Amino acid sequence: MTGPVDNRLQARSDLAWAISVGGIGVLLFAGLLLFTWYFAATLFLIFAGMLIGVALNAMSNLLGRVVKLPHSLRLTVVCLVVAGMLSGIIFLGGSTIAQQTAALSDTIKSQLVTVKAFLESNGIDTSLFDFGTLSAPADSPAPATPSAAATHSLPSAGTIAASGGAIFSQSLKLILGTVSAVGNFFIVLFLGIAFATQPSVYRNGLLFMAPAKHRPRAILIVDRIGETLERWLIAQIITMIVVFLVTWIGLSIIGIQSSFILGIQAGLLAFIPTVGAILGGLIVVLASLASGWVAALSAFILFLGVHALESYVLTPIIQRQALDIPPATLFAFQILLGVVFGIWGLALALPLMAIAKVMINHFKAEAVPVAITTG
Repeated sequence: MTGPVDNRLQARSDLAWAISVGGIGVLLFAGLLLFTWYFAATLFLIFAGMLIGVALNAMSNLLGRVVKLPHSLRLTVVCLVVAGMLSGIIFLGGSTIAQQTAALSDTIKSQLVTVKAFLESNGIDTSLFDFGTLSAPADSPAPATPSAAATHSLPSAGTIAASGGAIFSQSLKLILGTVSAVGNFFIVLFLGIAFATQPSVYRNGLLFMAPAKHRPRAILIVDRIGETLERWLIAQIITMIVVFLVTWIGLSIIGIQSSFILGIQAGLLAFIPTVGAILGGLIVVLASLASGWVAALSAFILFLGVHALESYVLTPIIQRQALDIPPATLFAFQILLGVVFGIWGLALALPLMAIAKVMINHFKAEAVPVAITTG
């Protein structure tokens, strides 16, 4: 028969064990947060590859409803069709895209200089805005002609060396940035194809890491996440295509230069809800200012129409069964991830929130019967 002393010792032992387990859990969670912080770019890169794999697998499943073929053949057909479409766009409109991209860049820079001068002429301090080292438009008056002595003077050897070093440094940054972007693209593409080729292998490997007693719950959560992401990605691809076509055709009718590349950027930015639409509309309006106020106003009305089409027609009809996240909640989560992790966090905020929503709904549904039976 145990006495009060034994009970106190047992209670102390249980408390010490609880404190130890809790401390280890806190340390592991802090380590996980630290690991996520330092390797956020790599983790986002892997997650983007997973999304590509989910999208390819979803298109392959849609093809399977029409044609009864093995998964590998359906995936091959989907990859060839997507590659053919991209190659056709690049082959047929490559020169147009390059020309319109260069023209759009010059137009945006010129309009930013104009906006900056307009704000300063009205007494608004533009030092709070990061306009960068914007150059004046090409038709701006040239600076005064230097004196003859300054014209005939030659730069020193140190100045020449410093200029050469600066040029080499900028060129090296440009080359490394291009290599990094191209490398990241192929990494995401390879991961997407690898995930889509054998989805069951990676699914079973992920489930294998879950404890045996929690594996049925993990299977249910993973399957729901996969289905939710598949539906959302298919709906998002359709939305992006519609936004691209409407923006391109509308700007062409208005007579805006670089309408094709503006349509492409509007379609791509449609992947990012709310923030992408605002950025796309801002770029369209800035590019349209070069054609006059009437064209800019028409482009702004077109932007409002495209935004209304996306928000009140496409999203309720196409995505009504994919995601149901309040706009304010999504916008706040986008801003948070965008500030903390940059462009990756801003672009992938919605799929990450979709995963969190599936998990919250699952655990909330499990908690309801417990609350009823205990009440």
